[in-house]
Amino acid sequence: MNQILRHPTVERLRGFLFGSRARHGAIFNFVLYALLIAIGFVYLHPLLFMFVTSIKSPNDLLNPMVQWVPTEFYPGNYVKAFRVLNYMNTLLASALISVIPSLLQTFVASLVGYGLARYRFWGKPIVLLLLLATFIIPPQNTVIPQMLTYRDMGLLGNPLALILPALMGQGFRSAIFVLIFYQNFLSLPKVLEESARLDGASDVRIFFTVAVPAALPAYIVSFIFSVVWYWNETFLTVIFLEGGTTTLPMQLSKFVQAYENLYPPGVVNVFDRLNEAVKMSGTFLNILPLLVMYFVLQRWFVESVERTGVTGE
Repeated sequence: MNQILRHPTVERLRGFLFGSRARHGAIFNFVLYALLIAIGFVYLHPLLFMFVTSIKSPNDLLNPMVQWVPTEFYPGNYVKAFRVLNYMNTLLASALISVIPSLLQTFVASLVGYGLARYRFWGKPIVLLLLLATFIIPPQNTVIPQMLTYRDMGLLGNPLALILPALMGQGFRSAIFVLIFYQNFLSLPKVLEESARLDGASDVRIFFTVAVPAALPAYIVSFIFSVVWYWNETFLTVIFLEGGTTTLPMQLSKFVQAYENLYPPGVVNVFDRLNEAVKMSGTFLNILPLLVMYFVLQRWFVESVERTGVTGE
């Protein structure tokens, strides 16, 4: 029996199935990939369902046999959703109130994080505590004072209601970005800054030539997360921009009403007015810019998350 178990063929089979010290076996790889595929399907299923439904024709929607593979590609749903969302205008407005505040917020957060990490001053623990409180306290508790302040300043309905707070370091969830830069600059060797200071560099030049290049992963992560949070924010955006700028998420929340106004009962039939594929098309158009941004910046985003430790590892 021992001779059979020690046979070279049996040893190779055991190594193939269970692996060795140098590599994993087939059973481990099978379980690992099955788990990854299952998790990926859970996350991708809503997106796939949304896209497949959005390209279905009315006949496919009525046919219970058509589930994941439509009989034809029907772009009419996207044409209607494009009109209902007033897509180009709302897309430019969404980019305005998400990209510009994100750029300002990222830069200001890096300045604050660098100051907290490198300079000593009285009350520094209190500043960190207050900074953390701005992240812990829900925005619903402070929205009324903010709204009254912006009303007195004449900023309601103006994109400056989102741009100015970002410029002052009080944008959406600014505290988390300050903490990211604070932790990043703490890990930066001080010898680099001391060498630059011995060469006659000022504090401003040290920040831009030494600290900023070293914190590039933190800049990328902060900018991407900031854009996504500004883009998806509807509660504060509706309060501060109602009656002025309209973004894609704001227009999507009013999609049914806008669709009814654009396609009244006398223009289209009852089924077309209740077509869920058009709503799915509008939802997909809403998240499409974020998907494009992620796929373009995917490599830098993954590397930046690993280097900044945003996952909490």
